[in-house]
Amino acid sequence: MESRPERAFRIADRRFPPFDGFGAFQYGGRWNSPGHSVIYAAETYPGALLESLVYLGRAQVPKPQVWIEVPIPPTIRIEYVPALQGWDDTGSKAARAFGDRWHQERRSLVLVVPSLAAAGQARNIIFNQEHPDFAQLKPSQAKPVNWDERLFR
Repeated sequence: MESRPERAFRIADRRFPPFDGFGAFQYGGRWNSPGHSVIYAAETYPGALLESLVYLGRAQVPKPQVWIEVPIPPTIRIEYVPALQGWDDTGSKAARAFGDRWHQERRSLVLVVPSLAAAGQARNIIFNQEHPDFAQLKPSQAKPVNWDERLFR
């Protein structure tokens, strides 16, 4: 049986609302095609840092980033991705098809997926912004990310 996540962590550029899925909506992601309103997060703060590093690169310390914590109420329905063949393929059509179907059907507010950056050994959390229970989520105030400059040497 899967352990139930109690919270999720998200890191975002401080110029944008931290609990908004505009980037995923506009460009898509591993688990969604463009046009699907979802928010990506990680189950842990270190997982959120790792996921951010994948997109930021290591050339320099990133522009100011913020992080939020999103408690997941125990009454919220959670779906877990099954052993999905090809979820980790480049441009994974299988992952996108699964996520798009989940989003369109509004089967749950939360989808728990394996983290590619952590080789499937950690989990990411995806929130469906169009799910009727979305308003129940109450993210924390944004706090600055204090990057360790050793990561960028």
